[in-house]
Amino acid sequence: MSDPSAVLADSTLVDSGWKLFLVVQVLAVFLAVLLFVFFVAGRATGRFERPVAIVVLVGPAIVLLLVGLVVPAIRTIYLGFSNASGTKLLGWKNYVWAFTTPGIQDILVNTLLWIIVAPVVTTALGLTLALLADKVRGEAAYKSLIFMPMAISFVGASIIWKFVYDYREPGQPQIGLLSQIVMALGWDNPPNWMLEPTLNNFLLMVILIWVQTGFAMVVLSAAIKAIPSDIIESARVDGAGGAKMLWRITIPMIRSTVVVVLTTVMIITLKIFDIVRTMTGGNFGTQVLANEMYSQSFTQFNVGRGSALAVILFLAVLPLVGYNIVQLRKERANR
Repeated sequence: MSDPSAVLADSTLVDSGWKLFLVVQVLAVFLAVLLFVFFVAGRATGRFERPVAIVVLVGPAIVLLLVGLVVPAIRTIYLGFSNASGTKLLGWKNYVWAFTTPGIQDILVNTLLWIIVAPVVTTALGLTLALLADKVRGEAAYKSLIFMPMAISFVGASIIWKFVYDYREPGQPQIGLLSQIVMALGWDNPPNWMLEPTLNNFLLMVILIWVQTGFAMVVLSAAIKAIPSDIIESARVDGAGGAKMLWRITIPMIRSTVVVVLTTVMIITLKIFDIVRTMTGGNFGTQVLANEMYSQSFTQFNVGRGSALAVILFLAVLPLVGYNIVQLRKERANR
């Protein structure tokens, strides 16, 4: 009688080999098409030379854009009007469900809380650190340490902060850093932080702020250094200094950069998924729109509602992206 584990191992090996063969085939076809296109482009002369060059250079990007973005977006919009299996159109029912169901309304309010608190705190903290780092020696070392969390994924950052928020039952040694701190301050029995309504949302926001503050600091620091020195010297001659210099000179001069940082962090916050999924799974009142979209689509297998939430998320991000583009164009025009 054959060993079941050996049969399973052989089956897995065959399946992996077949997948590897398919990947190699796809790559071979892609390279063959690429070589053919470049061969045709190299042979093109006369009036065909420019159109062929445009097709060769722009064509692949357009195809990838269509396959990776445009077609999936159109399909998602279509599915947003369909039933759970995507086989029957329901009209606006999924959107009515999203804005009238109390549970989803709470999620929308919670998401709104995230996009107000986290970006504002991140930008303010980044600006403060940029101003402080600009005044000390070893500026590069301090900035590198603050920027370092940007190299960590949100999942990795969440795992790190899980140890900070770790909770043990009363009578057991508390190993969570936050619990240790509050106990040192005289709190005998710290709560299970992730089960505390409202508070747990702010504790999750701390993770996003920790990761993104380095980005805000670096960008704002560059903007501060770009302020013309003659303006700063003139302000100092006129008696400006400290808070007056900050509010009358520095912030007005970097206002467009502050807005770009704020809106960029807002976009990241709107799409936040990893932190909530890793820390709480959206339970205990911490659910946000992106995680609910995932849950509806891949846990409850309701592609209609999941797609509707995806469209709502896209429409919420779109104005922020558009505003960012307008601000960047204005900044380039001023240069």
